[in-house]
Amino acid sequence: MDFQAGILQDGNPMESLEKQLICPICLEMFSKPVVILPCQHNLCRKCANDVFQAANPYWQSRGTVISGGRFRCPSCRHEVLLDRHGVYGLQRNLLVENIIDIYKQECSSRPLKKGEHPMCKEHEDERINIYCVTCEVPTCSMCKVFGAHKDCEVAPLQTIFQGQKTELNNCISMLVAGNDRIQTIISQLEDSCRSTEENSEAAKRELCTRFDALVALLEEKKSELLQRITSEQGDKMDFIQGLIGQYKEQLEKSSQLVETAIQAMEETGGAAFLMNAKQLIKTIVEASKGGKLGKIEHGYESMDAFSVSLEHLSEAVRALDFGPAEEDEEYFDGEEEEVEE
Repeated sequence: MDFQAGILQDGNPMESLEKQLICPICLEMFSKPVVILPCQHNLCRKCANDVFQAANPYWQSRGTVISGGRFRCPSCRHEVLLDRHGVYGLQRNLLVENIIDIYKQECSSRPLKKGEHPMCKEHEDERINIYCVTCEVPTCSMCKVFGAHKDCEVAPLQTIFQGQKTELNNCISMLVAGNDRIQTIISQLEDSCRSTEENSEAAKRELCTRFDALVALLEEKKSELLQRITSEQGDKMDFIQGLIGQYKEQLEKSSQLVETAIQAMEETGGAAFLMNAKQLIKTIVEASKGGKLGKIEHGYESMDAFSVSLEHLSEAVRALDFGPAEEDEEYFDGEEEEVEE
């Protein structure tokens, strides 16, 4: 704690010093022993133990083996980790304790000023020294005897003071413990958010991998079926082209016979005509009967045998949904077998 800087900022060194010696939990001057946290802030040991117990309600009921705990500094919210000794494992701040002793000695040697204690507004010379329980306001003895609170129930001011301080201290402890629980929940939610994002990315990658494999399988099957169609097309085209060649060859021979016959018809001499006419007629008759050339059956050019129905696959794709991985794999294995058949 930087006591000197705080003292120099105020015109009254003692008042500034007193502000530096106030515990942030009980709002009173530190009571011995004073413990120093790892963040260099100070607390009364009792206040530190109250905050620790509020943040770790089951610490004392863990059996014979006591583990450490944690709580947050009420001044800076720094997380304080404790060992198995709990608050009693924190180091005492002897410097602050010595300063408190010197401050109390100095205050005891100073004369009491009139303005240092609240005075009654109705009786200016009377100090406020009792508490009206009925009206819930501090007042003076004269107000109880002769004034507005003569019929009210009163109690010693110090008793009410200690009770209110204790109640406020408990409220602060509850708030600190509640803040720690909220911070824990926030940390858990942040972890869940990160895990959700990571799991979602992994699920997306897995889904893309499965669909890419399915697309690759379909492409492979498509290439295989196209190759079978191409092979059948080549066989039929070769056969048809061969027939066309045979028929063209026969047509060419027939045309040559026609030309030869026409030339024979132009022969005027009977002897010359008869020498070749009989053989020519025989050749034309045999040629006109036609050769035993191959033919194609009706519908030979049709490729209807290579028609593929994909309706069941389309229905299966449309029915795709998220489910157990093993069932999906078995389902697609069955679909692949159907496609191959």
